[in-house]
Amino acid sequence: MARVQLLSIASLSGLFNLNAVYLTGYAWLFGMSVWVTFFGGIIAYRALPRHQFGALQHKTFPVYFVLSMLLSSGLMAIWTFKHPDILVYLARPNVADVAQFYALATVFSSQALNYFVIGPLTSKTMFQRQRLEKEEGKVYNDPGVSDEMKALNRRFGSLHGISSLANLGAVLALGFHGLWIGNAGVKGY
Repeated sequence: MARVQLLSIASLSGLFNLNAVYLTGYAWLFGMSVWVTFFGGIIAYRALPRHQFGALQHKTFPVYFVLSMLLSSGLMAIWTFKHPDILVYLARPNVADVAQFYALATVFSSQALNYFVIGPLTSKTMFQRQRLEKEEGKVYNDPGVSDEMKALNRRFGSLHGISSLANLGAVLALGFHGLWIGNAGVKGY
């Protein structure tokens, strides 16, 4: 028979600990990442005109990347505190605790790459393409667009692809980490 546990002020106050903070932070980061990657963008793309969609992405992605960096760095700090063997075995990714640290570091570095490098280049290219559309009086994918527009299209496609792959890498790393903590837990030593 299951043990019945009664709630009290003491038991509720015991909910606030480092393990709970870790799991809440992980849940926030993973949920946000899955939503942004697989749902939010697709819904916005289908619901908004292209230029409004681009403006929305230009404003929301930096917030997403910063939150991802903050949360993943916080998780790395807590994980390292609770699993101090990481510092000894950092060069050995086959050590389970180190592999989990690397998964979180993958999230941080992927989103930092997107925030500091790929995102700004993608936005710049998108705005250049929109400006050229106005000058040429043609949409970017109309027949007969200029060679400059074709070059911007290739650049935008490449940058968008790199950004998407970096973000997908972060989501996969978070999924791996979630599977690990779901089986092994957060508790260290």
